[in-house]
Amino acid sequence: MVIVMKFGGTSIGDGKKIRNVAKIITNKKKEDKDIIAVTSAMTQITNSLVNISKDALDVRDIDKINNFISEIREKHEEAIEDAIEKENIKNDVKKIIYNSIDELEKVLTGVAYLGELTPKSKDYILSFGERLSAPILSGAIRDLGHHSIYLTGGEAGIVTDENYGCARPIKLLVKERVLPPLKEGIIPVITGFIGGTENGNITTFGRGGSDYSAALVGAGIEANMVEIWTDVSGILTSDPRIVKNVKRIPKMSYIEAMELAYFGAKVLHPRTVEPLMEKNIPLRIKNTFEPESEGTLITNDREMTNNIIKAITSIRDVFLINIFGTGMVGVSGTAARIFSALGRADGNVILITQGSSETNISIVVYGGSQEAENCIRELKKEFKGSSLIKDISIDEKVCVVSAVGAGMKGSKGIAGKLFEAVAKSGANIRMIAQGSSEVNISFVIGEEELESCLQILHNTFIK
Repeated sequence: MVIVMKFGGTSIGDGKKIRNVAKIITNKKKEDKDIIAVTSAMTQITNSLVNISKDALDVRDIDKINNFISEIREKHEEAIEDAIEKENIKNDVKKIIYNSIDELEKVLTGVAYLGELTPKSKDYILSFGERLSAPILSGAIRDLGHHSIYLTGGEAGIVTDENYGCARPIKLLVKERVLPPLKEGIIPVITGFIGGTENGNITTFGRGGSDYSAALVGAGIEANMVEIWTDVSGILTSDPRIVKNVKRIPKMSYIEAMELAYFGAKVLHPRTVEPLMEKNIPLRIKNTFEPESEGTLITNDREMTNNIIKAITSIRDVFLINIFGTGMVGVSGTAARIFSALGRADGNVILITQGSSETNISIVVYGGSQEAENCIRELKKEFKGSSLIKDISIDEKVCVVSAVGAGMKGSKGIAGKLFEAVAKSGANIRMIAQGSSEVNISFVIGEEELESCLQILHNTFIK
């Protein structure tokens, strides 16, 4: 039985936590399981790499780079000391870490002197977070008496295109690369977040992409199970920072999990589910700090419960674009021009609605003020001098609320009950959208109305 176990940054935040993760992995190995571990970078390391790469380009401050290198070396030295006991293994891992950090320093210094940071170079810099954590976790596993190796995602057979910053897999050679050591009883530790082109260049999958890496490894090797280990005991019915009395969801379907991840449930990366759904591989969300908890099991089965709605989620970092114009009525190609303009502005569109009169199109886009300015600029440029569009407005003080549940499909009156509860909360709905899967209804309200709306919806539908 092959199990892929992915551990997030909070799970391996320091050396003691890495040691704990190594024990979880080796205990699972003792159950006669073949284990593949996928690891994120240590807590805040990726953010630090993003910041220092910007500083190296914009400020070109060598002293700042030197200070960063000293800090990152110290952080990983401390992690090695706490995670590994045997001196020979400790020294081996330190050599690997020192070599990687020296390499990182050279790259950052090169960016500072040249004044150039390409997407390819940025991916290379950001990859160091996982490339530093994987050898330490692998060393901790060896320290506990098990054979282990560490591999980058590219070395493990995740071959991607050259879309640096948001790479897409084009080929999975995981079975060829990872199965041989697995058969020899070795525990491979693979860097999450990272792939590699056919030419061997490092690529990344975007923020949160370690979950996706684990799914690709699982699909590539046709694992029996993929486990995402994090700091919560599964997928919850809503955001516990906002809503009281949230509950763990024991089981849910792939499509429900995809909808929740896409609409704000941060416990899971939105792209994670698809590779597993194609191969019908179960996915379980587990808590690193409560390993005895069953977590949430995600499969192809639609688990029907007494709750028509299983979870209420939300997204804050969005803005609403309203486009109005009677000139759009009956004119083909207008929507295409709108989305071409948003594409030029790198607008990440998540919701779209159009009034039946064809005079209004409302669009929700990820981002803040800068992204909103970019979208407005490109839209006005596209329709400059045109009579099609009369007005374009943006509202940045909004958020998206989504109600998700397989029981919604074919359930009569659910929309009426949902919006009655929203009205009870005092929130004003500015836009409504429902996916073709019929397991999700999303709507836009004001930011200041979110807390009350989520609480009342949860009290009404989650029993």
